[in-house]
Amino acid sequence: MADLHEPEHNKMQLKGALGWVEYRLPWVKLLNDSVGTNYPTPRNLNYWWNFGSLAGLALVIEILTGIVLNMHYVPTAEGAFASVERIMRDVNFGWLIRYVHANGASVFFAVIYLHMFRSFYYGSYKNPRELVWWLGLIIFFLMIITAFTGYVLPWGQMSFWAATVITNLASAIPVVGTDVVQWLWGDFSVGNSLLGRFNSLHYALPVAIVGVAIIHMWALHEHRSNNPLGIDVKGPQDTLPFHPYFTAKDLVGVGVFLLVLAGLVFYAPNMLGEPDNYIPANPLQTPNHIVPEWYLLPFYAILRAIPDKLGGVIAMAGSIIILFAVPWLDTSKVRSAKFRPMYRQFFWLFVIDAIVLGVVGANAPEGNWIIIGRLATFYYFFHFLVILPVVGRIESPKPLPDSISTSVLGDKKPVAEPTK
Repeated sequence: MADLHEPEHNKMQLKGALGWVEYRLPWVKLLNDSVGTNYPTPRNLNYWWNFGSLAGLALVIEILTGIVLNMHYVPTAEGAFASVERIMRDVNFGWLIRYVHANGASVFFAVIYLHMFRSFYYGSYKNPRELVWWLGLIIFFLMIITAFTGYVLPWGQMSFWAATVITNLASAIPVVGTDVVQWLWGDFSVGNSLLGRFNSLHYALPVAIVGVAIIHMWALHEHRSNNPLGIDVKGPQDTLPFHPYFTAKDLVGVGVFLLVLAGLVFYAPNMLGEPDNYIPANPLQTPNHIVPEWYLLPFYAILRAIPDKLGGVIAMAGSIIILFAVPWLDTSKVRSAKFRPMYRQFFWLFVIDAIVLGVVGANAPEGNWIIIGRLATFYYFFHFLVILPVVGRIESPKPLPDSISTSVLGDKKPVAEPTK
């Protein structure tokens, strides 16, 4: 696809060692073309477009703190819990690194969920960005596995029993289920082998996430970002250089992100965790209520909503797999919900449904929570399989503006950039 806003290449002459490297490996030009003055960006992007860069920042924080933690962690059933306590008590600033890592995962998932809901609202998954959406979902799936394996590593009560319950789900697979569970355990019970495997996965999967994230950015830069209007860029008048306009906006988001993370780390470090995980793992004592971390609760609620084990596993897997079909399930030709009044109402119903699923997952499967969980699970799939296709066909969207610059500037003409 031809670039609609052909910029001049960076002509800054680097001298000395930097110039020598730049001539052979033009990294300054690469940065400038990707996130600098040579990268044209729709001029109407708002703060909802900050979450991509914030997700990258969160990933870097998780990798750096995880490397330090792994230096002191002992991946054995006998030593795991004690090594975590040693990190908290004896390692210099170990408590800080662990709390940043644990709460950073929560903030990371919060950023990703907001990023995904923004995509739902503004139709960022639609043509020609289907592959960008798919790559983002692959990152999300890898994050779930990474988070679950990390939840097991402290080897507290909740870690042990969460590992036992979730790995046992594989036993629902016909014929080979028992063999798959034993293969996951690497033994005849949850213990050293599983802990060692989960530690390796938890350490290696972030590398895969980085790789997919690079491809995700590559695909995104090919057709540029979507925008709140959901219309294509018509020319140079619709764009601004990424730097300094959007780097400044991203820095505001970074400030808010770090304030939230610091607030959790220093004032409420255990607010999002489970108290039972500060009790050493005991295979002979089952906790009253086994729950995953908060960011996995909606999927846990879907799993429990189906009374049959195999059906629950299929529903939970299907709740993620169905997201890959969203670009085709949404039959509307208009991207942004700003011009789709009917879809906009169903979007907020879906947000409420996702929150309800999270609340259901946090409560014991008894009484009214069972009924609410099943209704919320039904609506989750009903939204994608029925509402999206039908609303896209019967809805009458509002008229779209002629261009981004017309919508943003009105009758004013954009100021031309000075020629060089």
